[in-house]
Amino acid sequence: MERVGVALRFVAILIDGVIFFLVAFVLALLSGNTSNNSADGMQTIGFHLDGSGMLLVGVLSLGYYIICESLLGGTLGKLALGLRVVDKDGDEISLSAALIRNLLRIVDGLLFYLVGAIAIWSSADHQRLGDRAAHTYVVRRHS
Repeated sequence: MERVGVALRFVAILIDGVIFFLVAFVLALLSGNTSNNSADGMQTIGFHLDGSGMLLVGVLSLGYYIICESLLGGTLGKLALGLRVVDKDGDEISLSAALIRNLLRIVDGLLFYLVGAIAIWSSADHQRLGDRAAHTYVVRRHS
C-alpha cells in the first residue's frame, strides 16, 4: 500500500471544501441570507449563515466524511485523486473507524490543517491524529 502524504490529501480537502461551500451557499439561498450588490459596474453576490446555519453545515460535512469514507472508501475529493481510506490490512474501514477518524478531524483541522500536516510529517505511516486513533491509512487506490 502506497501511503499518501500531505500534498494530495490537501488537494482532496480543497475539492471537498468546494462541495461544502456549495452546500453552504444553497442553505443561504434557502434561508434568504444572500445579497446581490452592484458597484462600479461589477456584480457581486454574497451570503452569510448564522450560528444554526453554520452548525448545520458542520454536521452535514462531518456526516459527509463519515458516510463517504465508510461506504465508498473516500470522499469525492479523495476518490477524484485516486485515493482511499483503508484499515491496516488494506480493507475498507468500518463505520466506527470513520467516526473516530473524523471526530478527530476537528483537532487535525486546527490552524488550517497545520496540526494534521505536522502529524502526517512526523509519522512514518503518514497518519494524522484521526488516522492513528482509528488505525486507518490514506493510500493510492490501485485497480
